[in-house]
Amino acid sequence: MATFQTINAGGMPITVQKDLRVPMRDGVELAADAYQGAGDKPRPALVALSPYGKELQAMALTMPPQRRPSPMWDGCIEAGDIARIVKEDYVHVIGDLRGSGDSGGEHIGNYNAGGVSLGQDAYDFIEWVAAQPWCDGNVGMVGISYFGSMQVLAAAERPPHLKAIFVSGGHYDFYETTYHGGVMWFMPRAAREGRGGDSGWAFTDRVKSRMVEKYSPEELKKLVAERLADPDIAAWPNLVHVLNYPVNHEAWFDIVMNDVDGEWYEERNPITLAPNIDIPVWLQLDQGRGWTLDGTIELFDALKGPKKLDIGPYPPMQSRPFIEEHDKMFRWYDYWIKGIDNGVMDEPAVSVFVEGSREVVTADAWPPKEVEYKPLYLRTRRKLGVEPELMGTEYAAPDGFYQAPLTVTDKVEILSWNTDVFEERVEMIGTGAAHLFVEIDQPDTNFILRLWDAAPNGKRQLITTGYLKASHRELDEERTTEGNPYHPHTRSVPVEPGKVEEYVVRLYPFANTFLPGHKLVAELSNNEPLADEHNALLPPDAFHLPVGRPVTHKVYRDAEHPSRLVLPFTVS
Repeated sequence: MATFQTINAGGMPITVQKDLRVPMRDGVELAADAYQGAGDKPRPALVALSPYGKELQAMALTMPPQRRPSPMWDGCIEAGDIARIVKEDYVHVIGDLRGSGDSGGEHIGNYNAGGVSLGQDAYDFIEWVAAQPWCDGNVGMVGISYFGSMQVLAAAERPPHLKAIFVSGGHYDFYETTYHGGVMWFMPRAAREGRGGDSGWAFTDRVKSRMVEKYSPEELKKLVAERLADPDIAAWPNLVHVLNYPVNHEAWFDIVMNDVDGEWYEERNPITLAPNIDIPVWLQLDQGRGWTLDGTIELFDALKGPKKLDIGPYPPMQSRPFIEEHDKMFRWYDYWIKGIDNGVMDEPAVSVFVEGSREVVTADAWPPKEVEYKPLYLRTRRKLGVEPELMGTEYAAPDGFYQAPLTVTDKVEILSWNTDVFEERVEMIGTGAAHLFVEIDQPDTNFILRLWDAAPNGKRQLITTGYLKASHRELDEERTTEGNPYHPHTRSVPVEPGKVEEYVVRLYPFANTFLPGHKLVAELSNNEPLADEHNALLPPDAFHLPVGRPVTHKVYRDAEHPSRLVLPFTVS
């Protein structure tokens, strides 16, 4: 039963309709709360949808925004600033997706809910909102991360009353959200289960595993045994637990069981659906979360209607409750929903904040400047240079490191190479690649590459990362170009121990100017340090599955093995 109440927020009365029931076409009802200003006049509505629970989102009215690394930061408070939205004369409607919170129905795997597309539910939800007497028939959407992905899924269904969307920090290619370069990322576990700075989904007993639904107990037992044969999985207690006891770990179980790309991840992939979207779309993301930036740019390129791409500065995690980017959002919606000619469409489509110089570069496409891909070669004495090595392996002996599994050591071994200090400003904007000739003594390992801008005073800023599981080294030759490699990740091919292989690691998009006196530092490891100046900005679960076996790595960088970085230098 819906209830009405009036609250005061920031000296402003807000009318709250609690526990509205929103019917879906199959009879399931979703739960929603609506916040609006005083008076009965119809207003445009901004819809927020996720499985994180509408009651959690209401904390935006009572909790000051928290920045990482605040212990009060909660990654799931993502629906936006309720009081600000109401002040701007919009109705803020926050709904629970089916199978979560107070909504009915079942949620089964991925972006599928009880066999129903979440985009289909979003369509019905938006059209119901548009028909309410307190809405003037014009609807936009609001929210980051999961809420952002829901905006794209909704827009692809083309609900008639959805006029525009503003997506900040969305996740798109679901495989790349969960496996970076084939290396498992732990953060999706927190999003479901509520660990490491996330409350997680609003639990119900109606969230089910797609794998459990699809396979018989006998088939599933065999598949689980195969997955546990991976020594990386077998060495990590939580994964052993999840695979043996999938109940209440449904979504995480499905992710762990699907370690290569394919149909399970492609189903309703927002990027695949992008050509269906013809309404105006603003895409925004801050730097430092490269896999998401990659997907954001790919989505931007696939969109056909009016669009904006806005890449902001560090830090990579926004406040919770989410408040950033509201000024831009209201300019967008005031133009497309309220019809206010504020000049937003007279501005360039692409805006990129360049770290280092702290300048904003604008253009009509990504990258915003012409770039020339140039190599920086790994040289002896841990140097990066513009010229390749002339000596053979017998004289330019390989660099190397031995990494014991983290079950027996706390130390993560890191190889590094650096340029000489730059004498002039050097600007790079775009994707990049690392061509590494490496010999390992095991069938698999991880390659984790991180590039830093090191200042003369010892401070440094992470500018981009790259991940590649060695068994996922296969390239998509049709999509791969210089400095812009793609891996299909559709199968795992073990490495022949003792064989030198060329591994091409994709470096996620970035924008940085190295100022005079600064150096570029490249760090290579097969695990990542659990604490450093970058990881302190991320939630505790935002790291990757360590390698569970001892591995010796030899990195060759001689005349026959030109290991190198290929980076996007802008053309002045």
